[in-house]
Amino acid sequence: MKQIRSLTIFAMAITSFLSANTFSEVLFDEWHQVFRIDEMLFEEITEHQDLKIFQNERYGRVLTLDGIVQLTTADEFVYHEMLVHVPLFSHPDPKHVLIIGGGDGGALREVLRHDQIESATVVDIDSSVIEMSIKYLPTVSNGAYDHPKTKVVIQDASIFIQDTEEKYDVIICDSTDPIGPAEVLFTPEFYSACYGALNKGGILVTQGGVPFVQEDELSDGYNHFKKSFEKVTFFVAPVPTYIGGFMAFGFATDGDYLPINQNEIRMWMENMPGKMKYYNPEIHLAAFALPEYVKDLLGDLETE
Repeated sequence: MKQIRSLTIFAMAITSFLSANTFSEVLFDEWHQVFRIDEMLFEEITEHQDLKIFQNERYGRVLTLDGIVQLTTADEFVYHEMLVHVPLFSHPDPKHVLIIGGGDGGALREVLRHDQIESATVVDIDSSVIEMSIKYLPTVSNGAYDHPKTKVVIQDASIFIQDTEEKYDVIICDSTDPIGPAEVLFTPEFYSACYGALNKGGILVTQGGVPFVQEDELSDGYNHFKKSFEKVTFFVAPVPTYIGGFMAFGFATDGDYLPINQNEIRMWMENMPGKMKYYNPEIHLAAFALPEYVKDLLGDLETE
């Protein structure tokens, strides 16, 4: 009887969930991720994409673009801390940082925690993402858009990177998946332009998808990077919202920054404002130890 009662309660819970107002992220034809919408805070079809922000009891506030979840306030710290601090703590003296995409402001927030940064430029194609993130996701940018070191450019990043005469020490590509407006940000031409916009020894970091289910995004990125950069590798981090296993980040440079000095990073971190929620020197080093199935996707990648 207990088993029957448990099954009945489970069935009632599923029925209630599916009948509620929900958001279904169609990752693949055979696999969806569904969030309950407790409150729809904002929705608009902008000039470039379908933007939604809603509240969910477990994941907090959720930002979606064109039906794909971009972040949740519950776990964005994992993604943004790894995307930003791995390259900034790898580079010996980063002063000028370019953020491609990242309109939510999370990457910008983390970049500005480094005192030696002299300028942080955000290039996003959609001003609505910035404006609505500031309004409805204030903890993500945490005032970073008001910082005097911040510069915002509303433009197609593929055009900006071709035309800019500025040079950067680190370029962080915090883009959506390679569909729609972001597709051009995953091409050999774009990575070549990024290389041209970097100072000598500069670092390019990109989001590379979830390798277990997005194999092509990882392998294609690796092959495209190699056409411009001398040294290419990847590091990984588990971001609960991006289901399917580890998320991969591309790391491309002509410098020699691996392995890192963990004690040096600890000393730098002591002078930083705030406390890390995920990143630390041990995580930094371990993140470059890739699972075998990821190495198999990359073929000739040197990981020693």
